[in-house]
Amino acid sequence: MDSVLLIPKADRKKIHEYLFREGVLVAKKDMTVEHADIGTKNLYVVNACKSLNSRGYVRTQFSWQYFYYTLTAEGLDFLREWLHLPAEVVPSTHIKQQRSHAPPRNMMGGDEQPRRPPGQGRGRGGDREGGYRRRDMGDVNKEGGAPGSFAPEFRGGFGRGRGEPRS
Repeated sequence: MDSVLLIPKADRKKIHEYLFREGVLVAKKDMTVEHADIGTKNLYVVNACKSLNSRGYVRTQFSWQYFYYTLTAEGLDFLREWLHLPAEVVPSTHIKQQRSHAPPRNMMGGDEQPRRPPGQGRGRGGDREGGYRRRDMGDVNKEGGAPGSFAPEFRGGFGRGRGEPRS
């Protein structure tokens, strides 16, 4: 016989209210601690969400020892009915935030910095003085590198690749 975990109704209500209010829920895969946001055992949170997941009311993602639960449209309707909430109440993840119509920076003038010519970046050796320097294309007397007569030969074998077909 399977063991059944009975979650107290008050704790289940806390979990469902939090999930409905936020629209998402994160729970660590540590069943011995208390959930920081809800104030109930993490074991109850994970198992209540597992139950909701099996009915298709939440979507579960697991990564780096954390469960990430996202409320689905069916779950939204189920929790709204279970919590006896009106249709106007929606989770905070479903509310579109008002964006201010402020123009992007530098369109209003003011703090604009002059643009630098290409090749003059900001970091180490941005002006190529003392840092990494590109070789000029016209530099015939290269120092270092392979001699002009160097012609590498690549043969098969030695455990790298298949090599030539055997005959």
